[in-house]
Amino acid sequence: MEYFLDVVLPIPLERLFTYKISQEEAAILQPGMRVAVPFGKSKIYTALAYHVHSNPPIAYEAKEIYQVLDEREVVTQNQIKHWEWIAQYYMCTLGEVVRSVLPSAFLLESETLILSNKETEINEMELRDDEFLVYEALQHQTVLRIAEISDIVDKKNVLSLINALVAKGVVLQKETLYEKYKPKLIRYVKLAAEFEDETKLESLLNNFTRAPKQSQVVLSLFQLQARTKKPVPIADLEKESKTSRAIIKALVDKGVLEEYRIRTDRIQYAEDSITFKNIQLNEYQEKALSKVQQSFDQKKPILLHGVTSSGKTEVYVKLIQECLNEGKQALYLLPEIALTSQLINRLRDYFGNKVAVYHSKYSIHERVEVWNNVLSNAEKAQIVIGARSALFLPFSSLGLVVIDEEHESSFKQFDPAPRYHARDAALVLASSHGAHTILGSATPSIESMENAKKGKYGYASIDYRYGDVLMPEINLVDIKEATRKKRMKGHFSEKLIDAISEKLEDGEQIILFQNRRGFAPVVECTTCGHVAQCPNCDVSLTYHQHRNQLRCHYCGYHMALQQACLACGSATLDKKGFGTEQIQEELGQLFPEAKVGRMDLDTTRGKFAYEKIISAFESQEMDILVGTQMVTKGLDFRNVGLVGIMNADSMLNFPDYRAHEKSFQMLTQVSGRAGRTQKRGKVLIQTYNPYHQILQQVTTNNYDKMFEEQYYEREQFKYPPIVRIIKLTLKDKDFNKLNEAADWMATSLRNILNHQILGPEYPPIARIRRAYLKNILIKIPRNQSLAKTKNSIKRIEKSFNAISKYKSVRLVYNVDHI
Repeated sequence: MEYFLDVVLPIPLERLFTYKISQEEAAILQPGMRVAVPFGKSKIYTALAYHVHSNPPIAYEAKEIYQVLDEREVVTQNQIKHWEWIAQYYMCTLGEVVRSVLPSAFLLESETLILSNKETEINEMELRDDEFLVYEALQHQTVLRIAEISDIVDKKNVLSLINALVAKGVVLQKETLYEKYKPKLIRYVKLAAEFEDETKLESLLNNFTRAPKQSQVVLSLFQLQARTKKPVPIADLEKESKTSRAIIKALVDKGVLEEYRIRTDRIQYAEDSITFKNIQLNEYQEKALSKVQQSFDQKKPILLHGVTSSGKTEVYVKLIQECLNEGKQALYLLPEIALTSQLINRLRDYFGNKVAVYHSKYSIHERVEVWNNVLSNAEKAQIVIGARSALFLPFSSLGLVVIDEEHESSFKQFDPAPRYHARDAALVLASSHGAHTILGSATPSIESMENAKKGKYGYASIDYRYGDVLMPEINLVDIKEATRKKRMKGHFSEKLIDAISEKLEDGEQIILFQNRRGFAPVVECTTCGHVAQCPNCDVSLTYHQHRNQLRCHYCGYHMALQQACLACGSATLDKKGFGTEQIQEELGQLFPEAKVGRMDLDTTRGKFAYEKIISAFESQEMDILVGTQMVTKGLDFRNVGLVGIMNADSMLNFPDYRAHEKSFQMLTQVSGRAGRTQKRGKVLIQTYNPYHQILQQVTTNNYDKMFEEQYYEREQFKYPPIVRIIKLTLKDKDFNKLNEAADWMATSLRNILNHQILGPEYPPIARIRRAYLKNILIKIPRNQSLAKTKNSIKRIEKSFNAISKYKSVRLVYNVDHI
């Protein structure tokens, strides 16, 4: 009887692929194990085993698998089901989901090796110079890698050279798999077994009278073992004995010491296990907790609406403790990596070594280790904190999912596919595990609040700050009037400068928020009006002063700042607009004594950059922190007395139906960083339009009024949550072809779906990375089947792909576009 295996390949193809396997392989293979399979002419991919059966494929001859890579599954059945839901709901392929969510170290790839062809006679005179260099190198080495050939001939692209050598029969190509993950092995030492006898040990120490350093190493080893009662790493012994590695190696060579290695996780926390601190909740938190419990009893997710600094984290900690007492795992999702560094310390104070962290700033090796710990339900992975990717970990007994700052748009993945929303995907994950879900926010999203009002979610609120601290005093500063009267110093109003001076004198800290990085977004020639543009995108280049560069924030293109205009040659270049860099520079001139820090994408590129900036601000090494939206979210700084918002209008006037909702959320969140202890905080919002309804609602913290107005507007113009939205983006480098294809697609959608199709329309930035973009917005009424609509769209896509001239046009689906 023949056996076959369906596998999921990590490539964007709709279907599963079938391979031939032996009876022995069929017996051991389980869904979720990794197998190496040949695909295409010579490539080898890592695929996920999906289903073992006995039905040969009809359309093609099944190849045999290359090898089985695992002894046990690395992906659970529950995960595969969840990933299938994501692929189906967000209109992408299961292969794209696998590629995106598995740590890249699990996806072994083949590497092309070049071998000398021993079977043929080579005429060296027929070879070109670079071909001869490769041929000669293979006389001394059995195989060469592509990178090595590149070095030999000093060229980046060597594929044409290799193809020419293969055609002439000089070399052969071979594919081989290489492992990306390497476990970390720590070197330890112990006394050789024969010297454990006291008399032998005594004679050994007597022999060391002429070698005091070697004697010191042995004595230090005893001291360390007695003190720690644990295996002794070589590095610790070297430090303790104040000797060198060479002396320890000499003792190993003599057979006095034995060296051995122990596999260790790369992320280690202090060993001392911390006993759980009992949290005292106040009456408002207790009421909220009892409502949460009631909602959990009804098997419903719950929305916890608590004002900033109301103590939502303490409620989460209580729920996590209950979850752990039941022997289950907890997942704590955060929108930003910046938040994890603060929260992990707080959670470790309560739960000791049970906390694991998972996000994209970790190396591939560290992510594999966390994955394996969660898979084996290890003690050190009972609570997982992470950004959106953490919800794809292989949980075996998930009991609680906490989605903090649930309103954040950072929970939505934009590129590459799957373009999922972590909040919604986490709700489905929790449901599949039978786990409880709590969504927390000071400014819930319109969708979540609507679900709570309709009874789909439970609802609990905390209306007062912890310790009855007063909400900050929020004032609007009219910079239109101040500019007219020439009372602005740079981008600072007199009121803001006075407030900063006052807080600096009182020894308090200040946060300044400007949601744009760089120094100036536009560099314009005042003679001819020319603005430096990105050659790949329809956007002006942003000036970054610390590198003296003009940079594109979309494709990464950069160039040195020119001394004269590129169009007319005049030296009259003027910088328009402002970003965090410029604010930092102006602060240096206005307050030369103050220590100013900056937190944006440019300053947080390193692995520990977030932690360094946050801990420096926490320990009051900085007086003023200038930041983009990173500083708005859930960070807890005890000494911040003033928050300044440099320009509130840029967010309000953004071409997006959520602009007002997002502005309210961001301004309220950043205001909440002020006055988190007994002294009342102060917030100053600089704006050209102080009478704007959203700004008025922010000053009075009137969420309900904002919700009512926004909900009414969405009803009038048919936007979520009244309807569902799928945004279809078409991309192509040919402008005319894109227009034609977008018109064809929009007409077809209107013919089939009837209901509201908006577009095709260019987005505000109509060209990115040399590809032109056009958007079509599909609005789907709530009473209409989403699955049927998606099937209709997919059928139209098949017809679209069948048109040969549109082959190069790429379609990108964004379901629940935000």
